[in-house]
Formats: sequence, C-alpha cells, structure tokens
Amino acid sequence: MAAPGEPCVEPEVWNQTEPEPAATSLLNLCFLRTAGVWVPPMYLWVLGPIYLLFIHHHGRGYLRMSPLFKAKMVLGFALMVLCTSSVAVALWKIQQGKPEAPESLIHPTVWLTTMSFAVFLIHTERKKGIQSSGVLFGYWLLCFVLPATRAIQQASGGGFQSDPIRHLSTYLCLSLVVAQFVLSCLADQPPFFPKDPQQSNPCPEAGASFPSKAMFWWVSGLVWKGYRKPLRPKDLWSLGRENSSEELVARLEKEWIKICSATRRYPKATVCERKGGGGMEAPETEPFLQQEGSQRGPLLRAIWQVFHSTFLLGTLSLVISDVFRFTVPKLLSLFLEFIGDPKPPAWKGYLLAVLMFLSACLQTLFEQQNMYRLKVLQMRLRSAITGLVYRKVLALSSGSRKASAVGDVVNLVSVDVQRVTESVLYLNGLWLPLVWIVVCFVYLWQLLGPSALMAIAVFLSLLPLNFFITKKRNHHQEEQMRQKDLRARLTSSILRNSRTIKFHGWEGAFLDRVLGIRGWELGALRTSGLLFSVSLVSFQVSTFLVALVVFAVHTLVAENAMDAEKAFVTLTVLNILNKAQAFLPFSIHSLVQARVSFDRLVSFLCLEEVDPGAVDVCPSGSSARKDCITIHSATFTWSQESSPCLHRINLTVPQGCLLAVVGPVGAGKSSLLSALLGELSKVEGFISIKGSVAYMPQEAWVQNTSVVENVCFGRELEPAWLDRVLEACALRPDVDGFPAGVHTSVGEQGMHLSGGQKQRLSLARAVYRKAAVYLLDDPMAALDAHVGQHIFNQVIGPGGLLQGTKDSRSTRSGALPTRSPGTTPPPNPQLQEAGRAHTRILVTHALHILPQVDWIVVLADGAIAEMGSYQELLHKKGALMGLLDQAGQPGDSGEGETELWTSTKDPRDSSAGRRPELRPERSIKSVPEKDRTPSEAQTGVPLDDPDRAPWPTGKDSVQYGRVSTSSARPSPATAAASRAQVLLPDVAVGNGVVVILNLS
Repeated sequence: MAAPGEPCVEPEVWNQTEPEPAATSLLNLCFLRTAGVWVPPMYLWVLGPIYLLFIHHHGRGYLRMSPLFKAKMVLGFALMVLCTSSVAVALWKIQQGKPEAPESLIHPTVWLTTMSFAVFLIHTERKKGIQSSGVLFGYWLLCFVLPATRAIQQASGGGFQSDPIRHLSTYLCLSLVVAQFVLSCLADQPPFFPKDPQQSNPCPEAGASFPSKAMFWWVSGLVWKGYRKPLRPKDLWSLGRENSSEELVARLEKEWIKICSATRRYPKATVCERKGGGGMEAPETEPFLQQEGSQRGPLLRAIWQVFHSTFLLGTLSLVISDVFRFTVPKLLSLFLEFIGDPKPPAWKGYLLAVLMFLSACLQTLFEQQNMYRLKVLQMRLRSAITGLVYRKVLALSSGSRKASAVGDVVNLVSVDVQRVTESVLYLNGLWLPLVWIVVCFVYLWQLLGPSALMAIAVFLSLLPLNFFITKKRNHHQEEQMRQKDLRARLTSSILRNSRTIKFHGWEGAFLDRVLGIRGWELGALRTSGLLFSVSLVSFQVSTFLVALVVFAVHTLVAENAMDAEKAFVTLTVLNILNKAQAFLPFSIHSLVQARVSFDRLVSFLCLEEVDPGAVDVCPSGSSARKDCITIHSATFTWSQESSPCLHRINLTVPQGCLLAVVGPVGAGKSSLLSALLGELSKVEGFISIKGSVAYMPQEAWVQNTSVVENVCFGRELEPAWLDRVLEACALRPDVDGFPAGVHTSVGEQGMHLSGGQKQRLSLARAVYRKAAVYLLDDPMAALDAHVGQHIFNQVIGPGGLLQGTKDSRSTRSGALPTRSPGTTPPPNPQLQEAGRAHTRILVTHALHILPQVDWIVVLADGAIAEMGSYQELLHKKGALMGLLDQAGQPGDSGEGETELWTSTKDPRDSSAGRRPELRPERSIKSVPEKDRTPSEAQTGVPLDDPDRAPWPTGKDSVQYGRVSTSSARPSPATAAASRAQVLLPDVAVGNGVVVILNLS
C-alpha cells in the first residue's frame, strides 16, 4: 500500500491478500484514493457544460436569494478555501525542498477548479430559476461516497497518527461535502417572476427536489388525500403550460410548417423535362411532399424536433436500467464462486449481496423513470397530433373535403392517433431486445462455450416465420382500416339521411350493407389476431427450445458436468432472453399498426389546404385600397383536378354598396362568395377585400348552447345592440316565447328550432359581428314571404340595419346616373357621408327585390353575363330579362297588361289617410271585365282596395290564385285567407274558409 505522498502503483483493485480484511480494507486504498480524487471532477466537467447549455435555453425566471441558496454559497466558498489552503501547503513544501509527490499539488488544484465550477453552477441555477439540480446532486453524492470510504479505511488503519493535520483537513472537507449533499436534497423557492402564468393549484413536480422526482415522492400528497377522502375535481392539479394542448399544437405546427416549407424548395423535374422536353406544356413543378415515399419524413422530423429531448431522456433511463439488469448475472456468478470457495473472505459476500440489492433497486428506479417519461411523451404527442388534425380540418380546401369524410376524421383521431402514440412505448423495442439477445449470447458463450451456438440456430430458424407474419399482418391491418373508414362513412350518411331511409323502408338494406362491411372488417381483424398469436407463441416457445437444446448439447459435448454456477447463471440469462423475446413481438405488432396509422395521418395532413394568400385582406381604416372589394381577371376552381368554376371575373364594389348576385341554378353564385372567402383555389387574377367579413351560409347551423351565445359567438355582449339585432331579424317574438328568453338552450340538447328560425339565428349571428363586408348566401330562401320581406326591409335593404342610415328608397332614386354599364357601381354620396354603411353581397333568387339594390351582377356558366343597375339591365333586355321571364315577373308594364301591386312597407308604418308605397310584382294579361272569370276578376285588380274585387255568387265559391297582403283592412275571414295564402301559395280561398289542396 502506498505511503502518504507517494504515487499509487498497486495494480489490484481488490485486496484479497488477507483472509479477513473487513476491519482493515475492503478495497485497495490506492484505487479508492484515485477514484475519490478524479471521478467527481470528471463527472462534473463532462455533464456540467451540457447542463449549463440546457438551463441557458430552458430558463424559468430567477430565484430570490433564499437562505438555502446562501447556505450553498457559503459552503461552496468554504470548500474553495480548503482546496486553496491545500494548494498553498503543497507549494510551500515544494519551496522548502521537502519531497512531495506531484499528486499532492495536482489533486487539490483539480478540486479547487471543480469546486469553483460547482459554485458557478449554483449561481447560474438561481438566475435561470432551477429549484433543484440533478447534476449537482450526483456530484455531491460522488464527493461524499468515495472519499468517505477512503477516510473510513484510513481511520481504521491509524491514519490520524501518521499525518493528523492532513486527515483533519480531509474530514473537515468531507463534513462540508456532506452538508452540501443534504442541501442538494432540498428544493428552493419558486421563481420570482415565472414565465408561466400563476395557477391556482399547480403541479408539485415542477418545484420538487431531485430525490422527490426520482422516487416520485411528489405524488404522495395526492395519494394520501385520496386515501383519506374521495378526490374531487378541485383536488387535481392544474395542467402545466408544457402539457397544454395550446402550447404543444403550436410547437408541432410551427416545426411542421417550417419543414414542409424547406422541403418544397427542392422541386421535382418539370412536366416538360419528364416528357423529354418535346412537349409544349408550360414548366410546372411539383412539391417534394407529393412523392409517395417521402410524405412520412417531414412529419417524423417535426415530431423529433419537438419531443426528442423527452424521448432521449427516457431512452437513457432505459439503457442505464439495462446496464444494471446485466450486472445481476455477473454478480450472481461472483456470489456462486464465493459460495464455492472453501475459505472465502466474509466481506466479499456482504459486498456482493449489497451490490445485488442495489443493482435491482437502481434497475427498477431507472426503468420506472423511462416508463414515466414515455407516458408523458405519449400524452403530449397525442394532444399535439390531435390538435394538428383538427386544425387541418379547418384549413382543408373544398376538393380535399370531398376526399375526407367526417367518418375518416373520426377514425384518425380515435384510432390512428391512439396507435401512433402507443407505439412510443415500444419504439425502443426494435433495437434494444436485439442488444439483449447479443449480450445474452455472449454470457452463454462464456458459460457454455460452443454449445451456445445452438441458441443462435434456434433463433435464426424462427426469423423467416416472423418476417412472413409481419408482412401479412401489415396487409390485413391496411385492409381493416379501409373497411373501417367505409363503415364510418356509411354510418354517417345513414344518420344524416335517416328520415329518408325510414320513409322508403330501406332500413333492412342499409343494415345488411353495414353488417357486410363490418364482417369484412372483423375478418381482417381476426386474421391479424391469429397471426399475432402465432408470432407470440413462436417467441414464447423459442425460450424453452433454447434452454432445452443448449443444456442437452452441453451435457453431451462438454467434458465437465453442469455445475451450480453454470446452471443458475444460465437460467438467469435465459430469463432476460425470455423478456427480450416477449418484448420483441409486442413491439413489432405495435409498430406495424403505427406505421399504417401514421401513413394515414400523413396522407390526411398532406391534403390540399385553402391558400391563405388567395385573398388580399386590408384593414378597414387602410388607405391602400379605395374600394371595398376588388376582383381583377380572376379564375377560380374547386380543386386542382377539376375545371374552373368561375372564369375571368372582373368586379369592383365600393364601400356601402348593396350588390345582388343572381343567375340560374349552377351559375356560380355561391362559388363567388366562396372565392371571396378564399375557399376556392385561385388559378389566376387578383382579389382583395377591405375590412372584416361576415358570412351567412345557405345552410344555417346552430350551436348546442343558448340563443345569446349563438348570436354573440364569442364576442362581448352588448345588450342594446343584441336587442336591435333580434328585432331586425324577426327573432324577438320567438325569443319572447322561449322559456328562458335569450338564455334558452337550442340545438340537439335544447329547444328544437325550425328551418326558418335557424336561418334567422344564423343571420343574427352575422349581423351582430358589425363587419365591414357581409356575404349573404340566399338568406331568405327558407323564410316565409312576409318574414323574408321583413328581413330585407329591416336588415339588408336600403332602410335596414346594415345600411347604417335610415334612407328610404325615394332618396336613392336619383343616385344612379344614366351611363353605359361597366364593372363598378357608382358611389353613393349619401352613403359615403354616412360612413357607417356596410357592404353587402347578396345572392338571391327573389327577383322582386332587385329594384331596391344598388348594383346587379348576373352570372351564367361561371362568368359574368352582365352587370349594372336595375333600369340599365332592363333596357338592355339581356340575361336579367330572361330570368324575369322565366320567373313570371316583368321588367316593365306594357300595353295590354295590368300590374299586380304589393306593399313594400310594413302596414304598421303607414299613417292614417296615407297609402303605403307600392311596386309592381308581376303582371297578367288584361281581360275584358265581362269576359273574366271570378278568379280573374279577383286577382286582376289592385289588392290595396279589396272591395273592388267582386266575390262570385253561387254555391261553389271556391277560387284559386295567389293573394298578396295589402295595407287595407279586409274582413277577418278575408284577412285569414290572405295570410294563409302568403304562407301556403297553393290554397283555395272562399267564403272565409281556407281549404288546403293536395295537388300532387
């Protein structure tokens, strides 16, 4: 054993020269001295810079100068002073010419620099808000264990008598290190200005100490509370920001967009190049994402960029756990040698037993840390991918929506995302069991020699079978998911059209079809399950086959018989091999399913999206653009594969204009609104909108919530404005009849609404937004005639709520100058002065309101046939006149015709002695009065004076025709009949009796 001050030259680590060295030295003192001096500094200088870089990028604020921090700094400076004194003493002895080994100066110098670095880390942790450090915890643990072992041996060997001053300083330093180790087991106060918002019941994991995190002590409080009383929702901890879906989805989406943008910078060959350059096609590049084999890569890279740190920490924990797993067979072999030794040292048996116990404990500890990390990763990955799918649904283009039904999205979220996230637990099962198998074979070769080759032969014989099973299961998995998607689509279609199916009695046919698809799905699932069972049985049986073959061959071939060491260690190794064989098939099974599901997710996420730059949106107060809507030479299509649906659209709409879009069915009216919303793919041209946009679709929808929440739709409640909107949209009588008024729940879980009520509620939601531009897709289609007239007068029309001023039609009559038709409606000075009028694009089939709009656009076959004011288009006698003729409404009264008049105002608005303003609705041929039938006589006169309409005489007094309301007050029976015919056009009226006719 080396004397103090001399270099260590003893080659052995174990000191087995004495039969009972338990009281003198368990290990070689020279080894302990070298390890105690060099291992802690090497540990800190290797992990310290990495840890410093990590906390630099993951700071959480800074900590106050708490008593715990001050105590750590005082102890750190005290250790630095001790190390400095040791360096000074060594230098003094060298200066005095006393013989000193180089280690007497090198060792304290190394410890001085390492202690300085440790103090710097403590200070940096306070600046970055780290409440407890695992790196420093390990450092102080090493500084305590190794020197303590050496100090105990030196004290038992009489070290105080040989050099009391040196050993006194050693024990003083050891005491300070123990104090630092105890302080490192505590957690500091929370950050003073945390980056994350304060929570009412934060999770204690963030503020727990390192031992608490390693042993999961921070969960004990919740477990104890649940033991004492049932847990309630308020007892659960708040979700941290790092685990919130908002944070996770935003990070994954950011990386996904960045990687996709970088990938698209490498285009494929152009169309002309692929065709040899002889074609006349224009050069066209295809994004790299469209390649079949490369779609999986960008999403994998995005997931890796976001979650790689958590996965690597879990994998590191698993690797360390496996290191301790394979130390058990070696320690067991040494322990069996100890038992077989006739005169073994007792300390060796105690030491091996303690090491086996610690190895098993550390293996379990790191294995549970790996499981915890991967479970957290699984939860975060599930939230991120699910959010990415939902955001993709909102951004899909119209062509992509046709390719992905609602059932497909449901399967993606409920099945595919689950399988992908579950594969995280088995991702290391692709390579780690193979490492286990190789290490086990090495152990078997050392124990049994060439007989271990039989184990390799057994495994190789089973590989082709498992490769075949994996390939077949992949095929059946894809088939099962295809059938599942088909069944989900069919089920969704059946639920949407259940009323039609019941009316026609098709329940049995559709049930047979659904069950047939389910049968195919179960068949694929059953076949896949059988193949998995065969694979599992083959792996389980292989363990017994390996043990049987190896022991049999070794017994027959080896000269020496099987002893206890070979038998027990071989069984221990085969037990590890059995775990590897059990883990491998589950990993393959999970990853096969995850691969299919991941490909489906990637295919969905790579679908075409709505181009956010298709429409140039400017703020309302911007002076960059003068007009509210500008479309210049624009061509649109629903998808890249389909032909254009709108051709060469040129349109300019000033602020406050009421523009009507009319045309036959399929002319592209709704497509024009979709183009303004940016939902169509723009082939060429330019389109811009100034200000915010509110859109009312043709198919109304409501949320399963209250009326006020449906109308406000996330906006702040303004009671006065809400009342005006409800009144204008003819919802006030309906709301007053609801049990809770505006707070009544509607939808599937509340009060049932009719189609007209849903339409008016949808219109009220759009009006409440106070947008600059309103896109209204036939808002009066599902409304009764009088309700539709009320909506137009009070909301859309010239005196409506969206006009922003109470103009009457008479004040607008001279606003349009006589000129040649163009592409821009003339500006209305009164609207510009008001400054509050909203721009309205109205798609309608109600041609009788066209005289009251500012501008009319007539679409035909996806192009603008003509545009202009009502009078201009009538004089042109073009496409609008054709629509009026088809609808039975004239543009002008002519010779031999008389006009049917209806009121354009609410009768309640007419004052006494004044008649409401009338307008022509339709004309019928004039027939001499003496030759008229009673029906013609009734319908051929203005209905504002019903007394002029002679009622027929005779018993059969039932007449047919359309009756319009008027401002005159008829008899009660006549008024009831008139109201009935407004609601039901095909009715018979006579003698105060309303008869509903079934003309089918």
